[in-house]
Amino acid sequence: MASAYPFNHLAALRHLRANDARMEALIARVGRFQLALDRHPQPLDSLLTALVYQQLHATAAAAILARIRERIGGGGFPSPQQMLDASDELLRGAGLSRQKIAAVRDLADKASSGIIPGWAVLDELDDAAIVERLTAVRGIGPWTVQMLLIFRLGRPDVLPLNDYGVQQGYQLAYHKRRLPTPKQLAAAGEAWRPWRSVASWYLWQAVRLERERVRTAAD
Repeated sequence: MASAYPFNHLAALRHLRANDARMEALIARVGRFQLALDRHPQPLDSLLTALVYQQLHATAAAAILARIRERIGGGGFPSPQQMLDASDELLRGAGLSRQKIAAVRDLADKASSGIIPGWAVLDELDDAAIVERLTAVRGIGPWTVQMLLIFRLGRPDVLPLNDYGVQQGYQLAYHKRRLPTPKQLAAAGEAWRPWRSVASWYLWQAVRLERERVRTAAD
């Protein structure tokens, strides 16, 4: 059966188990690797979604994105030109702040000019080149691009050093008193190369398991 991922996740699991006893124990606790890949048809759609969701509760962000799609995109994700043509009043009415309106317009402008290419072009670029290219968009930082690398492009060796969930998962799984610094996390991640995306996913799951444990204990 063909893999659901653009990399050999079974090889990744073998490597992580063989090279890190703590990670091996975490994998045993979590179980099967089940990364849910984003299926947005265009990078513009993924980046627009990321911008809308920044610093908002998921429910509020989903409502704003739905209004943007309905009022600007005619029911689907809007094209770059549709976003450029939309008035500030229309974008504010959909729920976007002034900062996000500026970011959305910059995103649309860079998509229209080809600075943001399609997935086929991005697939040919290495991770660092994609980060450099996409962070040219206002409001898009390295973390947002790293999430796109993991969850849309399925790149196998991305370790988001500043992600709180990854840091917290490491603290839990490795029984540390404090959150690791990015430098400490990078050093630990050397054992996970070239499968740091898979390791990151398991660290996120360590946080999920802890939340479930606390919730169960409170019931």
